[in-house]
Amino acid sequence: MALHFQSLAELEVLCTHLYTGTDLTQRIEAEKALLELIDSPECLSKCQLLLEQGTTSYAQLLAATCLSKLVSRVSPLPVEQRIDIRNYILNYVASQPKLAPFVIQALIQVIAKITKLGWFEVQKDQLVFREIIADVKTFLQGTVEHCIIGVIILSELTQEMNLVDYSRPSAKHRKIATSFRDTSLKDILALACSLLKEVLAKPLNLQDEGQQNLVMQVLKLVLNCLNFDFIGSSADESADDLCTVQIPTTWRTIFLEPETLDLFFNLYHSLPPLLSQLALSCLVQFASTRRSLFSSPERAKYLANLIKGVKRILENPQGLSDPGNYHEFCRFLARLKTNYQLGELVMVKEYPEVIRLIANFTITSLQHWEFAPNSVHYLLTLWQRMVASVPFVKSTEPHLLDTYAPEITKAFITSRLESVAIVVRDNLEDPLDDTATVFQQLEQLCTVSRCEYEKTCTLLVQLFDQNAQNYQKLLHSASGITVDMAIQEGRLAWLVYLVGTVVGGRLTYTSTDEHDAMDGELSCRVFQLISLMDTGLPQCSNEKIELAILWFLDQFRKTYVGDQLQRTSKKTDIFL
Repeated sequence: MALHFQSLAELEVLCTHLYTGTDLTQRIEAEKALLELIDSPECLSKCQLLLEQGTTSYAQLLAATCLSKLVSRVSPLPVEQRIDIRNYILNYVASQPKLAPFVIQALIQVIAKITKLGWFEVQKDQLVFREIIADVKTFLQGTVEHCIIGVIILSELTQEMNLVDYSRPSAKHRKIATSFRDTSLKDILALACSLLKEVLAKPLNLQDEGQQNLVMQVLKLVLNCLNFDFIGSSADESADDLCTVQIPTTWRTIFLEPETLDLFFNLYHSLPPLLSQLALSCLVQFASTRRSLFSSPERAKYLANLIKGVKRILENPQGLSDPGNYHEFCRFLARLKTNYQLGELVMVKEYPEVIRLIANFTITSLQHWEFAPNSVHYLLTLWQRMVASVPFVKSTEPHLLDTYAPEITKAFITSRLESVAIVVRDNLEDPLDDTATVFQQLEQLCTVSRCEYEKTCTLLVQLFDQNAQNYQKLLHSASGITVDMAIQEGRLAWLVYLVGTVVGGRLTYTSTDEHDAMDGELSCRVFQLISLMDTGLPQCSNEKIELAILWFLDQFRKTYVGDQLQRTSKKTDIFL
């Protein structure tokens, strides 16, 4: 049937085949017909028909998809036509605020694309496509549903401005994004913060889905503002621990107000987990604000407010039982050390109490070894960087890491050994099988373990001797391969990994003869285990222990046999 004869009913059937159909042939035919619709001169009238008379959400979604492709073409529609489309969609969503959420979002994305692509276009001496900010304020004066739509418009616009379209010149994108940053983004953030203050000023009705949705959308808007690519660096999101938010200097006033940080900490404590997680995500970005935004006194005050917020969260840890909150809080802690020096942290009044609370939180997290290994990564990153900074601290204030770092190391060691019996007896997934995570955690632990190394070495010697003796007894027993043997082998595998880790953590400029002697004591035990297993082959063969031995040998080689070695331990000369 020719396209211009297709009725509304026929178009809706095509939508159904496209979005919900299970017949592959029908779906392919529907895709062909709808592609023809996008290229048809009747496209706009058909989209209007679907929006105004369509009986399903899929019909409205199709109209939004067609409009999005239409306004994104390299050869743009006339300015008047794009203004008409934008105004039509604004009026449409205003008159039907209870449309399906995915339809509203798809339509708003059309507005965002029109605004971005026409950002510098002038009509009658006016930048006509920048009026969207003023248009949104009319939504914010309406019902809760209208407020939500207004916030989503700003959120989608912020995301669209941040999105690089590789089909267009990158210089043009950067010019538009920079102009949006300088003329509108600060006002959008200030507006979002004022909306959140209004929410907190009234009694929160957490049973009201509309109010919950509004708060969620406003928090997402704040997060989009803080995640904006301010300087065009297109930072790699996978390099999370290296991220610094390049907040513009003109935003200083917002960040210098203590009420700004207090607002998000209060929101975390007041909202249910789904929303409080977003508040913490915003705080992660606040903690990552570039240092040069502040003078030294301002930075100290800002850091003190962050630390005060950390203390409040750890003193009221109920919300951290939610996995999302727990993960974001771990990210938040790691970002503090990424952005601030240990010498600055120890000068904060609450530091002694906060470092104690963080240590207890970390120990508890490590003891629950089966829970959120991706989050533990951030805690170990925090302690690794704290301990690595100790030699460079000039402040006379105590850093207390010599008290807490050995406790962190001990918690990691004992929790991993205790996990083996549970894994074997309950037939659970063995953490040792995830070698990528194991290696990552061990590389982080190696720095922490060298703090007050005597305590760590004493613990490892005691545990290694005890478990090696038990292993030797089981080898000589007549019972053969048992559950006890599997447990003992798992523990020895962890201990060999751990010995390799602490030996690999040796630094030439901080090591002493006493520390080298301790490395020798531990290394001797691993070499004795290797000898014991060699004499018992093939019965003693165990893949996990052998992989751990390879890890140890690699660490030992890099530390004591490497070409760049500047100084050799007297105690380990016998191995060379």
